[in-house]
Amino acid sequence: MNLDLNALSTLAAVARARSFRGAADQLGVTRSAVSQAVRKVEDVLGVALLRRTTRSVALTEAGEALLDRVAPALADIEAAATAAAAHEGRPAGLLRLAVSSIAETFLSGDLLASFRAAHPHVRLDVLVTDARFDIVARGFDAGVRLGEVIERDMIAVPVSEEQRQIVVASPAYLAAAGTPLHPRELTQHRCIGWRSSEGTAPYRWEFSELGRDFAVEVEPEVTSNDMPLMVKMALAGSGLTIGMSETFAPWLRSGELIEVLRPFCPPLPGFFLYYPSRSHMPLKLRALVDHVAEWRNGRR
Repeated sequence: MNLDLNALSTLAAVARARSFRGAADQLGVTRSAVSQAVRKVEDVLGVALLRRTTRSVALTEAGEALLDRVAPALADIEAAATAAAAHEGRPAGLLRLAVSSIAETFLSGDLLASFRAAHPHVRLDVLVTDARFDIVARGFDAGVRLGEVIERDMIAVPVSEEQRQIVVASPAYLAAAGTPLHPRELTQHRCIGWRSSEGTAPYRWEFSELGRDFAVEVEPEVTSNDMPLMVKMALAGSGLTIGMSETFAPWLRSGELIEVLRPFCPPLPGFFLYYPSRSHMPLKLRALVDHVAEWRNGRR
């Protein structure tokens, strides 16, 4: 019996994603290639391994039995390949990262491009997401988030300077609507708000006064989970919006956006690369941690 290891790995990816499309996206191949790989395994074994419907994919009993035995072996093969590269002192393998969409410094391209240039045998799979989840349970090596929302049992390495969450608007909007002097006045203004995902409430704008934190529940006329769109709407004079200071930096320097309510927006911890504590850190992750430290020192 001749089973193709790549085809088995593809089958495992379909089972994890519960979708041919999801597996194709994860593996960076076409949906047709995924279907052909699964069919190849089924043809060799002579049994159906997946139950396909118009909406989902699930393992058959035979498929579950196969992957229960094969999945650990596939993981061992991947680990062995990575370990073999490590014997040469060469980080290698797939490094999966879950990164906040507002981590501008990390996502600028410079940091990751220079990391890839220094470690060409490490492949990167970067999921840009603002959903909060257990990175270990989801199979990620590390994540990048604001320091204040990272679980305490994680190791965290700074990837940016201190941040400030600020409120901005275009000069044209402020000339027409006036400049708010206190966050409570935001309820009288047109606002462009943030919603992390469908079905969640718009973000409540957070401030601090005399050492006490408080939030203002604005009613945005425009809500989005896309920060670039929020910036564009603010530049076009559609209202006030909120975000990290580094997000708005280019337009603040050019004068196209103006910061308001600065006394109510204190500094907060910046973005951190975080990962679980392990007795033996994978060489590929150690390489990224070291690269982040060197990159930050070079920018100072």
